[in-house]
Amino acid sequence: MEFINDHLLSLILFLPTIAALIMLFLPSGETKLLRWFAFATSLIPFVLTLVLWNNFDPNATGFQFEEKYVWYEAINSSFHLGVDGISLSMVLLTTFLTPLAILASFSVTDRVKPYMMLFLFLETGMLGVFMALDLLIFFVFWEIGLVPMYFLINQWGSANRDYASLKFMIYTMGGSLGLLLAVQMLGVLFGTYDLLALYERWNSLTADSVLLGMSVGTVKTIAFWAFAIAFAVKVPLWPFHTWLPDAHTEAPTAGSMILAGVLLKLGAYGFIRLVLPLYPLEAKIFAGVLAVLAVGAIVFGAFGSFGQTDFKRLVAYSSVNHMGFVVLGIAAAGLAAGTADAHIAMSGAVLQMFNHGLSAAGMFFLVGVIYERTHTRNLNDFGGLFPLVPIYGGILIFTSMASLGLPGLNGFVSEFMVVRGAYPVLTIYTVIAMLGLLFTGAYILKGIKSVLHGPMNEHWAHGEHKLTEINTRELFVIVPLMALMLILGIWPAWLLEVINKAVVALF
Repeated sequence: MEFINDHLLSLILFLPTIAALIMLFLPSGETKLLRWFAFATSLIPFVLTLVLWNNFDPNATGFQFEEKYVWYEAINSSFHLGVDGISLSMVLLTTFLTPLAILASFSVTDRVKPYMMLFLFLETGMLGVFMALDLLIFFVFWEIGLVPMYFLINQWGSANRDYASLKFMIYTMGGSLGLLLAVQMLGVLFGTYDLLALYERWNSLTADSVLLGMSVGTVKTIAFWAFAIAFAVKVPLWPFHTWLPDAHTEAPTAGSMILAGVLLKLGAYGFIRLVLPLYPLEAKIFAGVLAVLAVGAIVFGAFGSFGQTDFKRLVAYSSVNHMGFVVLGIAAAGLAAGTADAHIAMSGAVLQMFNHGLSAAGMFFLVGVIYERTHTRNLNDFGGLFPLVPIYGGILIFTSMASLGLPGLNGFVSEFMVVRGAYPVLTIYTVIAMLGLLFTGAYILKGIKSVLHGPMNEHWAHGEHKLTEINTRELFVIVPLMALMLILGIWPAWLLEVINKAVVALF
């Protein structure tokens, strides 16, 4: 038991990879065994995360459960892991969504072994980003997460998968180039990649210091934008968002669940963990620019979503819209660091990351459920399906309302906090963002109306095309998501307490 407590983060991080490597030796033809093995082993990190959550002290400052091992001694880089309230909430989201995504993949029959292995490798990549306290380790895991998602889209995606997977890879790697150079620069300047040491040394430099033949301000500005653009592409912020609808539309259902549920959060997490603490002055100076991009994502994401006839693309553009609120909260926190408004906005942003992970994963799963039955995502091909699939219809309305931000469900709490924190600081931007919020209602209601209401499309009522109700396995995927959406809408304090104490300590 002591070993588990001492190495809890390493176990959560590497157990999915160990499980994937064990799967290599399982027979490829035994698809049932492979599915259940992947699902069962993905539950172990979730159980260990609950142990982590139970033993986490929200009142303690700094990082907990730290592990540090020599990794690359020549350049003073160590394998340093640790969690605070912000990263703990993201670890919980990742380990919660991965088993559900694997369970959602039980209908996949093509090359099940590599499919399941890629999901488990992907989980390790995502968890590593949230746990890393060394910049080089952070970057390694940041890039590792790209590879499994590329292959999941490229090999198991829809008709246009080659284009979508290549675009996803090029965009993200292009953005990461500046991140790598800035990470290298910090390592060369300070002789360490350890994040806690960098926080201290980077911000202790005086204004008249000279680095690399330039003033500290110039170097910090260049490094700030190198980090910010890499994370903006990943979020994705407008106008760096165009890879997202393509990747979502072509990805398999479970791939979309993880892409929206967790992978987009890596960019926002990068802003919170690296950009604001390392560049507080630059974050304050350029908060207006970040806010413009955030408001662009909110408004144009909502307009783009409203204009779609493909159900999956509609949900994909809604992710751009919802993640815009996260970055608006981050921009407000950067501008008003240390104030109560900043703490409210930042806590709201982190909670919005968690909430969007639940509602977006749920929405993409529900799109997948109806696509598996009808083999179309065109909203014009549906219509009036509520009498045929009343349980599915009720679940779709519930999940859509959570995404919409209906009071009593999770989306309302986080969006309200972001708006409340940002309004006194970035008033005009927040007012314009409300236009996007208005259209959020429009595109969500459009989706519900097109699928469930209006005259019934008789094509789905009879014969071989008769629509079947959501099945038991699919209910096991969506019901835990719905339960958390409701719990967080009624009683968000259990998660907010952990997040808020970390936010106050960090900013």
